[in-house]
Amino acid sequence: MLDAVDAVLVRELQRDGRATFQALADRVGLSRTAVRTRVQHLLDSGIVRVVGIVHASVIGTGAIGHLFVDVDGPARHVVDAVARKSAAWFAALSTGAHAVVAEVRVRDDATLAQEVDGVRSLPGVRGVEVFRVISVVKDAHSVVTELPDVSLDEIDWRLLRELTRDGRTPYTRLAEVVGLSQAATRARAVRLMRTGVIHVSGIVDSRALGSGELAGVGVRVSSDVDTAAGRIARLSGINYVVTGFGRYDLVCGIDATSRDLLLSTLEAVRAVPGVWVGESWHHLDVVKQTYGADLD
Repeated sequence: MLDAVDAVLVRELQRDGRATFQALADRVGLSRTAVRTRVQHLLDSGIVRVVGIVHASVIGTGAIGHLFVDVDGPARHVVDAVARKSAAWFAALSTGAHAVVAEVRVRDDATLAQEVDGVRSLPGVRGVEVFRVISVVKDAHSVVTELPDVSLDEIDWRLLRELTRDGRTPYTRLAEVVGLSQAATRARAVRLMRTGVIHVSGIVDSRALGSGELAGVGVRVSSDVDTAAGRIARLSGINYVVTGFGRYDLVCGIDATSRDLLLSTLEAVRAVPGVWVGESWHHLDVVKQTYGADLD
C-alpha cells in the first residue's frame, strides 16, 4: 500500500502528469531529490503510468459502445479475439450474465455497427448486447471537456505521439523529436494541453498495489438522468460514468483497492436517490485496457 506521501504524489500526478519535481516537492514538503526518487519508484513499479490522453474528437473516437458478449463454452479465446481488435479499448472476462465485457470506440455509428458485427461473427459468440454511449460524464482515462476549434499541423501530431507514449518526456527530448527549440516546443505542448487537445495524467493501476478490484454497474434512473449521473460521478471510487441507450440509463465503473471498498462504493451508488442498480459485474481478468488510439 502507498504511504501518505506517495498517495499525495499519485493524486498530484493524476491532476497534472507533467508537474515538476520541485512543484511536487513543495506539495509534500520533501526535497526535490527525495521526490524524484519516490516518483521514479512509482513509475518503475507500475503503480502509476503517466500518459497523454488525446481528446476523442481529435482522434475520431466519438462513437462508444459497451459490448456484453454471451459465449458458448469457455470464454478465454473470445476475449482474446476481442482484445486484438484495434477498436477495442477495454476487454475483460467478467462475472454476471455475460462472460465477456468490452468497450469499443470508433468514429461513427456505421463503424460501430461493423465492429459489433465483427464480434458477433467470432467463433464461440452466441450474441452481443450493446449499450450505446451518448454522454461521457466521467472517465479517468479520457478527456471529457468541450474542445475549442483548433487546427493541428504535423509538429503537433509528433508531440501528441510522444506524449501518449510517455507523458513525462522532457521538453529537451520533445524538442529533438520535432526539430524546434526547447522554448518553441514547450509553447506548443502547453497550447495542446491548455486547449484540451491532450491531458497528461497519471493512470493508477490498483492491481499493482496488490488488491485491484474492478467492477461495472448498470443503473436505471427513475428521475433526471443527468442529475443522477452527476451524483454518482462525485462518489469516491467511481472512475467512469456514461449515459446512453440500452438496457440501462447509466453504466458506471468502480476501481477499488479492496473488496470492502468495492462493496462500499456499490452501496453508495445504491443509496443515490432515484436510481436502481439493475446489474453489477466483477472484472475477473482485464485482458486489454488502453487509454487512447494508436496515433501512428
